[in-house]
Amino acid sequence: MRYLLMLSLLLPALPVWAAAPRAGVARVDITPEESIWMSGYAARKRPSTGVQMPIQAKALALDDGRGGLVVLVAIDIIGLPAALSDRVAAEAAKLYKLDRAQIVLNASHTHTGPMVEANLMPMAPADNAELKKIRAYTNTLAGKLVTVIGAALGDLSPARFDFDYGEAGFAINRRKLEIAPVDHRVPVLRVTAPNGQIRALLFGYACHNTTLTAEFLEISGDYAGYAQAQLEKEFPGATALFFMLCGGDQNPEPRSRRELAEKHGGELAREVARLARTKMQPVEGRLRTAFQLTRLALNNMKQVNYPVQAVRFEKGFTLIALGGEVVVDYALKFTNQYPGERLMVAGYSNDVMCYIPSLRILREGGYEGGDSMKWYGLDAPFAEDVEERVTDTVAAVLQRVRK
Repeated sequence: MRYLLMLSLLLPALPVWAAAPRAGVARVDITPEESIWMSGYAARKRPSTGVQMPIQAKALALDDGRGGLVVLVAIDIIGLPAALSDRVAAEAAKLYKLDRAQIVLNASHTHTGPMVEANLMPMAPADNAELKKIRAYTNTLAGKLVTVIGAALGDLSPARFDFDYGEAGFAINRRKLEIAPVDHRVPVLRVTAPNGQIRALLFGYACHNTTLTAEFLEISGDYAGYAQAQLEKEFPGATALFFMLCGGDQNPEPRSRRELAEKHGGELAREVARLARTKMQPVEGRLRTAFQLTRLALNNMKQVNYPVQAVRFEKGFTLIALGGEVVVDYALKFTNQYPGERLMVAGYSNDVMCYIPSLRILREGGYEGGDSMKWYGLDAPFAEDVEERVTDTVAAVLQRVRK
């Protein structure tokens, strides 16, 4: 009887323990083991000549303790095609019981990384031996992404989450027209252990990883790679993960020298580190996720599949993850449209099928407005309802995670 009485006294505390959030982190090296064709610049005419820095895929699993779970995967790669993302998600569903909305795959869009099969293939070499290397690398990458997701889930332990914004100023609007918006915000999600030690720093920036231009033939993560490396040196034991935001029309300035990639990465890392040492806004409550495919019409009546994803805690942090090379207008629009959300708006997520222009940029034309479509194997620009369709789908997934 005394045992039952003691147990009844303990029971009210059990839901509090069960609701404790957890996090897990993992990484895997994805550096090619041999010379391989690089991606991002059509001007390149030969494969890589070495490795400037290793490239990695890193996974951060977030568990609200109440059944809500997501794995955020940051990958030092040019972009993932839908076929590869779907393959990874399907294997993760089978092995780890995750549904599609619980996996976010974001590419850093480094232009000094290996080519991935089915992404930017008009830039691929005609040489069959080089194409076999690209295919083999893509298959290896798929397996490593599945493995790193599982490793992050296996690392889950109690954690606290906090989120806030910093600022870095090296991104410019590369269109250099009369209307040339930028987004210099640096969103940072900090994950700490119960003892206060920082376990992970997820951060993002809206700027192409193109400090290193076409003449650079060594594998690297560009400024994002340098930023991650510096943060992990500054916070021993922590994992730094970079998410590419809506930087489709944004470039680092200045560029074309290796020391500039280190400089921009250093500026970004210092701002993330500064923020990580301050009192940030807590991220709490239930975690909900939603994923939806919509169709974006081209002006030749064809359509492309387009993934939109939302990850939201009840308090403090909402991630919108958009496919494609998304221009900065979308991040600025959604920030204004949803003032009650503390947003991180990422592009380059789950599928990089082409540039995603706003209506303004579509009408202006130019590279992001339609000229770039040939590099993705598409023969027409978008129809004028492209922004409306993206906006409506974002509203739909946010409605689902805000219930």
